[in-house]
Amino acid sequence: MGLDPAWFGWRRLQPDSGEPRRASVLMLFTDGESGGPDVLLTERAATLRSHAGQVAFPGGRLDPTDTGPVHAALREAREETGLDPSGVVPLTLLPDLFIPPTGFLVTPVLAHWASPSPVRVVDTAEVARVVRVPVAVLTDPANRFTVRGPSGHTGPAFDAAGLMVWGFTAGLLSALLQRSGWERPWDAGRVLDLDDAWARARRHEPEGVRVDDHGVVDR
Repeated sequence: MGLDPAWFGWRRLQPDSGEPRRASVLMLFTDGESGGPDVLLTERAATLRSHAGQVAFPGGRLDPTDTGPVHAALREAREETGLDPSGVVPLTLLPDLFIPPTGFLVTPVLAHWASPSPVRVVDTAEVARVVRVPVAVLTDPANRFTVRGPSGHTGPAFDAAGLMVWGFTAGLLSALLQRSGWERPWDAGRVLDLDDAWARARRHEPEGVRVDDHGVVDR
């Protein structure tokens, strides 16, 4: 797709020295019931030591037994959401992106969910919720804003399905929406502090998705 790592900000570029830890995430899109595409996202458990409570793509670090980023992303997605990897068609690898706080070099795997399977929270110690969010919700200007973190750093964010999507995941989604032509004009000058954005998202009912108390998507 020709995405440049610089699209995600200079802090996403790999450092010149040192051996980063490798990881991959699965950016999985499929046709939703509404007729438009949707994307599979997870909400990380609040008890995790890193990125607790954040919305993320399924994924994680590469294990020695993984054959590469695609294998790792599919394995992690199966472990986190219970999806059947046989229904997933990998399309392309996006540029490696470095995440300074964790030291991971992450390879996003863009894929099509050709034969969607039921998904759920497999391990509550890792994942609090699994959702399929319609792209139409993400592109709705009313659901987009800029978030300001504790350090003062700002970046794109989404209010979707009762979740607040920010950080690495929001940066990937924002760049992909822009590059794909799905993006609609939105007010990047609407800036919310992180705590305010969290509170705002929690007040909203899920939109465009249905999940039960165990995080199972009901389609």
